[in-house]
Formats: sequence, C-alpha cells, structure tokens
Amino acid sequence: MNKNIVVIGAGTMGNGIAHTFAQSGFKVNLVDISQEAIDRGMKTITTNLDRIVAKGNLTEEQKAETLGNISTFTDLSEAVKSADLIVEAATENLDLKLKIFKNMDEAAPENCILATNTSSISITKIASVTNRPDKVIGMHFMNPVPIMKLVEIIKGYSTSKETFDEIFEMSKKLGKVPVEVNDYPGFVANRILMPMINEAIETLYNNVAGVEEIDTVMKLGMAHPMGPLQLADFIGLDVCLAILNVMYDGFKNPKYAPNPLLVNMVMAGKLGVKSGEGFYDYSESKKAEKVAKMFAK
Repeated sequence: MNKNIVVIGAGTMGNGIAHTFAQSGFKVNLVDISQEAIDRGMKTITTNLDRIVAKGNLTEEQKAETLGNISTFTDLSEAVKSADLIVEAATENLDLKLKIFKNMDEAAPENCILATNTSSISITKIASVTNRPDKVIGMHFMNPVPIMKLVEIIKGYSTSKETFDEIFEMSKKLGKVPVEVNDYPGFVANRILMPMINEAIETLYNNVAGVEEIDTVMKLGMAHPMGPLQLADFIGLDVCLAILNVMYDGFKNPKYAPNPLLVNMVMAGKLGVKSGEGFYDYSESKKAEKVAKMFAK
C-alpha cells in the first residue's frame, strides 16, 4: 500500500481522518497553519490510540506504527509534493474551502485526487476553482472518525467514474462503509439530521419541554443513542448553524431556516462541548460537581 495521503486541518475531523488512514497503513502528512494546532491534533490522536490499546483492540506496537505513519507540516506546498490524495478538513466555510482548493490544485501533482470532508457545501462549486474538476470528490466522514463506519462519497457534476471508484474502494480499505451520494445541499446525512436538530431546538424555543425532556423522548421513544440537543452540542452549534444556512440558501425552503435560539446561542459563543456550554454545561466546575455527586452516593 503506497498511497500518500495529505490531510489538511488538524482539528476534530482532520486528526480523526489522519488517525484512521495511518492506522490502516497509509503514510499521512497532517497539515495545519500553526504548530500549536498540529500539536493539539497529535495529542488527540495519541490519546485516542491509548483508549483503543486499553480496550485490547490495538497493541503498543501497532500504536507506535500508526504514529510513525504520520508526518506533520505547516507548509501546504511542501506537504503535498508527493500526494496521491488530499483530504481537506477545514472549517465549514465556503470562502476558506475555495481558497484552500485553489492552493491545493496549484501545489499538488497532476494525478492527485482532491477530496473535501465538507458536510454540506457543493462539491461542484468547490471543484469549479480547480483545473481538475474530474478529480474532485466529497468524502464526508462522521465524528468520531476512527469509530464511525459511514463515509458519504459525494460526486460533483464533473467527478469522473475513475475518481469515484478509487475513493469508494479506498474507503473500504479504511474499514468504512462508503455510500454513494449525489451533490445536493446537506447530501443525505445532514439533509435529514439537521432539520431534526432544528425542530428539537424549535420545540425547546416554544417551551413544549425542557432540554433533558426532549432528549429523553428521542432516546427512549425513538431509540436514538443520543438526544438531538446533546448531539448538536457534540457536533458544535456553529457547525449546525453553518450547515442549515447552506441548505436554506441552496433550497430556498423555510423548513431549513435556523431557529432564532440557535442563531443567538452561536452569537453568544455557546457552541456546545468545545466552548464548555451549549444546551448542556460542560464546564470544569460542572464536571467537578458530577464527580462529587458520584462519591457522595
């Protein structure tokens, strides 16, 4: 297996994608704009590998091999010189993604496939800023990437059958289940999930029930492993808002319009787990309170 993979972005999705490729035996260059971001990403990968080792699903030797498969860069042009596949996993922002894809297209070898982990933005639009639209494709991984089996493989208008087939088969080598999806706002996963999350927020906004009550109904009544409001916190409320805005702009349908409560929470910086507060409180004081209650029992 001699494919050289580049992952752009060392955040939650990027480090998970790098981890998954590296654990499957691929050589990975992980790129971000700052060494601090790279260090955080590598720390997360190491912690996640330690968890897998502790569960007995990976040996210390395999962990060392996985980490040895990852090289880190802050210079994009240097990182992509020998790339066979680049997976972009930057923030869900159209202008940023277009800029990155222009740079990738200029710096990467001619035969390199350019993939995006976007959760809602048009693959066709992203491909339009490159000179290789036939080699641009969507690889929408689910969070947490090392655990979740699904990958949506999204074809843009010009994506070639060769590109699609190669990425579809490569996804299987990662131990994933690839699903073919066409290029419409939100694809399949978020076109169905985000209106549900938005409706849960609407239900809270209209004071039909509280946060925990809404989540309990969906967990116990619909067998969801996590309630929609807790899931929104886990995804990031800013990400939920960005995806809903993409779908609203794409379909011009009011059912995709984000609820005002979601908009206000994002403006207030209440983004969920990553900010320490969303629909639930994830602050250190709250964690300490939970531990104290456990010991008090």
